[in-house]
Amino acid sequence: MNDRSWVGVWSASPQPIWEQDFIFPTKIPAQAHDQTVRQVVRVSLGGSQVRVIFSNEYGTTPLRIGAASMAMAGDGSAIVPDTMRPLTFGGEFATILPAGAPLVSDPVDMDVGEAARLAVSLYLPDETPLTTFHWDGKQTAYIGPGDLTAHGIFSPTDTTDARVLLSGVRVNASNNGAVVVFGDSITDGAGVPLDADARWTDHLARRLAPQRVSVLNAGISGARLLQDKMGVNASARFTRDVLAQPGVKTVILLLGINDIGWPGTAFAREQAKPSVGSLISAYRQLIALAHAHNVRIVGATLTPFEGALSETPLDDYYHADKDALRQEVNRWIRSGGAFDAIVDFDALLRDPAYPSRLAARFDSGDHLHPGEQGNQAMAEGVDLDALLIGQP
Repeated sequence: MNDRSWVGVWSASPQPIWEQDFIFPTKIPAQAHDQTVRQVVRVSLGGSQVRVIFSNEYGTTPLRIGAASMAMAGDGSAIVPDTMRPLTFGGEFATILPAGAPLVSDPVDMDVGEAARLAVSLYLPDETPLTTFHWDGKQTAYIGPGDLTAHGIFSPTDTTDARVLLSGVRVNASNNGAVVVFGDSITDGAGVPLDADARWTDHLARRLAPQRVSVLNAGISGARLLQDKMGVNASARFTRDVLAQPGVKTVILLLGINDIGWPGTAFAREQAKPSVGSLISAYRQLIALAHAHNVRIVGATLTPFEGALSETPLDDYYHADKDALRQEVNRWIRSGGAFDAIVDFDALLRDPAYPSRLAARFDSGDHLHPGEQGNQAMAEGVDLDALLIGQP
């Protein structure tokens, strides 16, 4: 194909905030007022024009954006000199972000290279409730007083590693489409260092860049196939996070371990373990949605998790009965013939001597999330031919 067109090159799936009594803090203030948030993103492909997408999907009131800008990111909160560009929306510098909606900027003429780091700054002048975010951004964001969108030097008064309202970046470029990875914390980047861009999707993006194929990370830490909490259930967000992405050709699905591990823990004390049939039905629904839009779907087996989150308040995440359910699900993924292709992350990451555990060299240390070596191995374990790269 290799047509010049708009394609998604970075994403952070929007999530609704949760109640204060949940086991994890949101890591963002309840509201912003007369403040600027600067967030850094690394794109998977470059181009000559850029659009930025904000989201107020879980807001109940419109939000006023006083100003916004984009620049090449420097160290920390700094930008590369002389790269600042204001963002406009319908030709206006200030705009309203409606409740329940996304907001796409006008195109910005700017040559952005492959794997470039962009700093996106957003000024919120009013008392603005922050109800749409992305919890596990794995990247430091900077918050400062007043309108700092045009400032190269940004002196933050606060930081967070969550994403605030920012949900996507697109470029206009010669491309062969996009691969979306739809998953949970293993895809979102838990287990790799902050600000390192070392998720398995980042490594996969580097492999695919020479083919002019972008990679979009649609992982949400805590995400589940069947239930809401740290993000809505899989079917409820699949159209937004996958099918609505411009240029999407293939989705890789790695999701389901939280459906198995959460029940009986502090996350979901009274919830029963799902049946294998209910999980398979959820997979089949996502497969049907993908195929209805001519999107190829690759199923990934669920990774080992014996000992997961031990010596934490969630040390009951693993149980032998839960692992038996994981094995049933993996047997179906491998042999069910429902996916267009599979990637066997279970076989790739498990300890040969103890197959219910992650191999030590791939383990981040919590026995659930792969570490840096594990993420690298996952990206290298994807058969690029199975993604049908460049096919019409």
